[in-house]
Amino acid sequence: MQSALSECVSRTVRRYLADIGDTEGGEGLHALVIREVEGPLLREVLAFHEGNQSRAAAALGINRATLRKKLAAHGLS
Repeated sequence: MQSALSECVSRTVRRYLADIGDTEGGEGLHALVIREVEGPLLREVLAFHEGNQSRAAAALGINRATLRKKLAAHGLS
């Protein structure tokens, strides 16, 4: 049985693939998904932890320096 998050991702990827058909994206599907998902993920986890980067980083399973780098890359710092 899939988790709710996994099910949501599967449904969204199926819909995306159906929409684009055989058209190939320039950057590749993996890079596209990571780019589209990582920013909102960081934003929501940080908001859930009321801006506490140490707690957000721990929840994400990354260190705070990596979180700060990713936040900057997504214009969230």
